Amino acid sequence: MTISYGAAGTVTEHTDTITPPLPAGVAAGQLAILQVVSGHPSDSIPSTPSGWTAAGSFGGGGGSFGAGTGPRRVTFFVRVLLGSDTAPTVAIPTGTGSTIAARIYSLSRSAGTGWRWSAAFAEDTSSGTGFSAASSTTLTWAAGDFVVIGYGIPLSTSAFSAEAITATGITFGTITERADDTITSGHDSRLATATGAVSSGSGTQAPTLAATLSSASIGAAGVLRVREASAAISATAQTVFPPRTLVSVTGMLAEDITSATIYRQSGTDRTAVRAASAVDVTGQTALLRVDAQQPFDVAVTYVAQLIDSAGNTWEVTSGSITSTVSSDVISDAIRGIGAAVKIESPLGWKRDRDASQFNVGGRIIVVGKPRSTRSGTFTVRTETDEDGDALNEVLDGATEGVILVRKQTSLSRLDGTYALLDDNEDPNWFDEYSWFQLNVVQADDWPDTLEAAGFTLQDIADNYTTLKDLSDAFATLLAVALFDFGV
Repeated sequence: MTISYGAAGTVTEHTDTITPPLPAGVAAGQLAILQVVSGHPSDSIPSTPSGWTAAGSFGGGGGSFGAGTGPRRVTFFVRVLLGSDTAPTVAIPTGTGSTIAARIYSLSRSAGTGWRWSAAFAEDTSSGTGFSAASSTTLTWAAGDFVVIGYGIPLSTSAFSAEAITATGITFGTITERADDTITSGHDSRLATATGAVSSGSGTQAPTLAATLSSASIGAAGVLRVREASAAISATAQTVFPPRTLVSVTGMLAEDITSATIYRQSGTDRTAVRAASAVDVTGQTALLRVDAQQPFDVAVTYVAQLIDSAGNTWEVTSGSITSTVSSDVISDAIRGIGAAVKIESPLGWKRDRDASQFNVGGRIIVVGKPRSTRSGTFTVRTETDEDGDALNEVLDGATEGVILVRKQTSLSRLDGTYALLDDNEDPNWFDEYSWFQLNVVQADDWPDTLEAAGFTLQDIADNYTTLKDLSDAFATLLAVALFDFGV
């Protein structure tokens, strides 16, 4: 186990608004857990403090809200500490007998790439000293998972002991009580907390939370399962032309990730990478995609949005990467081929509009449809026979008749995909220069089901003579996909 308990802050209570202090000695990177116990005539959910994330909330116990009776609510908020954190403020509406109390706990980790958490809640509606609350929410469990168990009951004088958690096939180690607080604001309540960890076993099971009370009561309980994050994303520029970026997300299986989307981010703008939208990754540890449509001379990062089996959404971000070229580029991202060109013509765009006009009583009435996307002609120059041949190869077999045009330094009003109508080629007779006039119409991107090629058969042929050479060099198909054939 590499997650360890840190410290607890002081309990704070009031009838509607509290600002519980952070534990002493907290540091950047630690996980702070804010446990709130509240009671209200409307069973109101406490407000989420600024900069914190709501991990779950549940009100239960049955009966009518009152002094020593009725439901109490247990709520967890979490925050990855930055090192300059201030005490959070959390509140419920003012109400007759309303009560709210909270403590903050800190956890540390020695490994992983971040924090992951998930919560389950339950209630005990049968008054007695043997508190037992069986949740209907399943959580995934693995050795090393840390648990924070929170209790909320309406009887302030009933002390807790023997706090426990069970789940079929899962063995939990020692459960240690961290708080057992008498709350006398409003109609009273009691806040108790315990922590522990999974020592062995794995699976997806609903937990049961238990404890012994000194006096009979009912109430609610919840468990926050905390786990070290293992998922990470990396972006690697391939040393090929046209430039391609290999993006890989790893470590997803340990986090029970079931769906992943990879975005390219420039500033605040996000664009889904080709064939990387809501990919079902259930049971997979890695997802690999190639970005062959990134802008040039612009710093971008890649973000993986991950959804786990409990429906929680997480994000991991790569480092910054910039693709540079020495020319403008016309390419086919699906086939992984392209040509170096120089775009020479002004951008003279035409937009058609189907319209009819009528003379009605001396007034000209125009009825028409929305105007079309833009169309026009690119005049581009290639400077070598090799570049001219490469451009002809792109135009000859353009996937779905669509080409990708990008300036050497990204130009948003030009960069994009265009449907090719026809082209004219004018080669010089005295050198290797050729001019091409490409008549195009702005087009939608290729369908997302078409994945960008990470390498071509020509890449393999350029590096390996026989299939045995290829087999000797790579143990798996994934290794082929991860290889930089331009090296």
